[in-house]
Parts: sequence; structure tokens; C-alpha cells
Amino acid sequence: MKRVFLIVLDSFGIGAMPDSRQFGDVGVNTLASCATSPYLHIPNLIKAGLGNIDGVTCLPKTDTPAGAVARLAEASAGKDTTIGHWEIAGIVSQYPLPTYPKGFPEEILEPFRQATGRGILANAPWSGTAVIEKYGAEHMRTGDLIVYTSADSVFQIAAHEEIVPPEQLYEYCRIARKLLQGKHGVGRVIARPFVGTPGNFTRTANRHDFSLTPPKETVLDALQKAGYATIGVGKIYDIFAGQGISEHVYNKSNADGLRHTTHYAGTDFEGLCFVNLVDFDMQFGHRRDVDGYAKALSEFDAWLGDFLPTLKQDDIVMITADHGCDPAYTATTDHTREYVPLLVLGKGVKPVNLGTRESFADIAATVAEIFGVPLETPGESLMRKLI
Repeated sequence: MKRVFLIVLDSFGIGAMPDSRQFGDVGVNTLASCATSPYLHIPNLIKAGLGNIDGVTCLPKTDTPAGAVARLAEASAGKDTTIGHWEIAGIVSQYPLPTYPKGFPEEILEPFRQATGRGILANAPWSGTAVIEKYGAEHMRTGDLIVYTSADSVFQIAAHEEIVPPEQLYEYCRIARKLLQGKHGVGRVIARPFVGTPGNFTRTANRHDFSLTPPKETVLDALQKAGYATIGVGKIYDIFAGQGISEHVYNKSNADGLRHTTHYAGTDFEGLCFVNLVDFDMQFGHRRDVDGYAKALSEFDAWLGDFLPTLKQDDIVMITADHGCDPAYTATTDHTREYVPLLVLGKGVKPVNLGTRESFADIAATVAEIFGVPLETPGESLMRKLI
């Protein structure tokens, strides 16, 4: 029985890519920033070979790595969640998704107002916590929706759960998703519900993403067509708009996502369990919380130490990321253009250093070959070097 657990540590970059300056990022390194924290304790990741990866100088190396390692470059023209995950799944995006540094134009906003019957507040790039602090009280008074974006290709709608119940907010997001197509086809429309009172607002776990449908077949589609299970944990279902997913579950936190992963490891599925742990990005990267990020990595590491001994003979664990979000970078609070790690672990995996690879899509190609399914992707399979 073949099973692959593909775990994305959302935003866990390991150093600036050569073109990072073109994306506004200079000297960024999410891992190196976390390594400055006294709270970073990741013996299992170090044992796996994280410190052996090309360019990683902030961690000790090991002479006897437990798994295979590589540094992955992003071949796509972006540094956002959607493009990063699509590339992991086999699609390289030649063009960036649209962004709105000056807010959204009236050709989008006016039909959105008409369809929802509500006004709009903000309409500019904002930090998610700052925008509800600024406009939350007015939103509660008027019922107008807080619409904002970031440096990423996103249309975000924030609303208080007592003013706009989450299910109603999701319907507004579906309306926006239908409007945002073609040249305005943003990567994600995101529901951002919050609760509390003015001066004490907090976002809830009821966030929901409404993504573009992938433009081509991914490894998820290929596996599903061949009859394998394709399990999405966390926001994987949303990122792929449900395409190619046979079963899914959402996470309330990283810890919740790890519990779900442990649960699926105890079942008899055959196929891929694709996991996203978004707290690294949402709670710590964007909020520029170095210690919080380091603590989250340490918690993941402790879980990994307990998880690996439970694996079956043919199980494979792949640990990677979709972009960076350096918690010590002060120029912006947005994602950072970085290389990401690839750690491959399992009882049958050779401890080999695969150097620097040209694309995240090598993961999709490798998974496809492991299961013997056809997939059209620019990625190169690493299976024969791993197993």
C-alpha cells in the first residue's frame, strides 16, 4: 500500500532567490530569522538534513541525515499561496496573477455592491488585523463590507460574525469569485470573519478561501483518475477549488492539522494526503513574529518525532513550503520570494542530497512516478534517486 504525506509548512522559506529583488525582497530568509530565536528547537528536522540543504548556514549539518534533501527554486512568476501550491502540484505559472496596489476598480466594485446590497469600506492594501481595527466599528454601524487586498493576488472581505454570519459572508465571496475572472482573475477571494468589540476585535477560525480553478491538470487529478485517494488537509481544498480532491477536512490551527494528519496515517487509504499548515504564514510570518514562528516550528518538530516511527514500510513523508514570509523582514508584511526546502523521509528513502532543483514541480513529478500515473508537468521526477 503506497501512501505519500505531502506537508506544506506554509511560508517556510530558506533564503532569497536570485530574482528576489525584482519582487521587492532583499536579504530575506525565513529560516535564518527563526534561527535567531531562543525558542527554536528542531532536532528532528536537523536530523532529517535541513541543515545540509544548499545555502543553509544557520543550522548544524549532520553526517548521517535521516532522509533525502533538496533546495527548490520557484519557477513560477509569483510568491503567493495559489501559485506556489499549483507549482507543487505540477503547474508552472508564467505570468503573475493580478494585484491591486491602489485598490480595486469600480468595474469590479459596482457590480459587487449591486449583487450584495452592501457598501464597501477600505478598498486598499491592508494588514488584516489593522484593517478591522480601522474600519470595524464603522462596519458594525453601517453593515458595509470591509474589502481589502495585499501584495498578493487576493480580494478579501472582512465582516463581524454578528453583522454578517459566516455563511452569508461565504455567499458574498462566491459572488465576488464569479465577478473576478479573466483579467481580474485574482488567485483567491478570502472570507475574513471577526468578532469582538471596537478596540478588541479578533479574527476567527472561520476563514474560507475561494480560489481560481487550476488551469491544467495537477497531480491530484492524475491520482484521482487512477483511483487513488487524494486527501486535502487544511486549505488544500480551497487552493485547488476542490479539483482533484476526493476527501478533505479543514484545520482550526496547525495543531489541529497535525491531528488530522495523524488520524489519516492510522487509516488504510492508498494515495496522497496533502497537508497545509497555514499558521506559520498567517499567525507568525505576516505578523512578523519571529519567536512565534520559531515556537511553531518547534511544535511541528516535536510532532514529527512522534509521527515518523508510526509510518508503514512504504509510506513517504515530503515536507516543503509554498513561498517565504520572513518574520524579521520589516520592509513589508507580505510574502517573500525565497527558495523552499524539500525533506523526504521514510523507511525506504535513501539519504541523498539532491542539490538545488529548478522547480517546486519536481514534487508533483516525483509523486506521479511513485504511483505510476501519467502527468504532464515541467517538473523532473526524483523517485529513482530517492528509492
